[in-house]
Amino acid sequence: MAEPPSLPLKENKLAKGTFAVVGIMSTLVIYGILQEKIMRVPYGPQKEYFTFSLFLVFCNRITTSAVSAGVLLASKKALDPVAPLYKYCVVSVSNILTTTCQYEALKYVSFPVQTLAKCAKMIPVMIWGTIIMQKKYKGQDYLVAFLVTLGCSLFILYQAAGDISPFNRGRESTVWGVSLMIGYLGFDGFTSTFQDKLFKGYDMEIQNQIFYTTVCSCLLSFIGLILQGNLLMAIDFVSRHHYCFFDIALLSTVATASQFFISYTIRTFGALTFATIMTTRQLVSILLSCLWFGHPLGWEQCIGAVIVFGSLYARTFLKTKQKSPSLEMTETRASGPS
Repeated sequence: MAEPPSLPLKENKLAKGTFAVVGIMSTLVIYGILQEKIMRVPYGPQKEYFTFSLFLVFCNRITTSAVSAGVLLASKKALDPVAPLYKYCVVSVSNILTTTCQYEALKYVSFPVQTLAKCAKMIPVMIWGTIIMQKKYKGQDYLVAFLVTLGCSLFILYQAAGDISPFNRGRESTVWGVSLMIGYLGFDGFTSTFQDKLFKGYDMEIQNQIFYTTVCSCLLSFIGLILQGNLLMAIDFVSRHHYCFFDIALLSTVATASQFFISYTIRTFGALTFATIMTTRQLVSILLSCLWFGHPLGWEQCIGAVIVFGSLYARTFLKTKQKSPSLEMTETRASGPS
């Protein structure tokens, strides 16, 4: 008598799983392609490059803050800050530095290199987790971190000779490009760890933290654009190149939409399923970028990619049997687009 209802339940779970996978994969893959297109592909007959990274941060954050405010109001939840405002600002500053390093790095390293390097974010997360949260991690976490670092190093150091940056007109393995990626990983690790601390220290909704963090980011990035003298230049660029305006608008839209799918997936299926989807998304993004933008891959890079993704998938499957401390959840706090 109990068997008939099980079929609809299975179908419902399959439908929810399909919704989550399609949502995350589509929004974040589009986000990745648009990042590379905006920062590395010239616009117009004069072949002008968009160089205003902070303007992208401003557009992304103002879209996300507007949507998060709408969600809070629609759900009749208070807009009052739960934590002291300066703590939201700490997350905001770190997040702005993370995103700026990410966009700037695309001037010197290709999207495949950057995407694979992001897999090494568990290393700074573990470092900041030990410093800020006094966490302890298991040996298998350190082993996976070592293997991921090894794979990323192979991918970055042994790049194909034909993969050239349009900004420095040389091989991509530059000190500046690698430094920006190290900055990205360090700031991103701090952001996710401090977010985790806020969630544990205060009874706050995800939308509440997103709203105040992104509002602070809007103000800080706006002030930064004015101080740099780039606000009017960026507006002039997008007004002259309508395709760039469309790309930025779409980038901001999918970045905001991905936050919904990420929260939905973690709440419905848990962090392990989400980690598997994100690993697959990174692999798909690298392959699409290589096909779309013509990035050649050397055999050393292929070995590096196999080491990285093999380690991540192995770690995910091991977690299904034996969970480690909250490294996993710390990683997922800021797993959305930066």
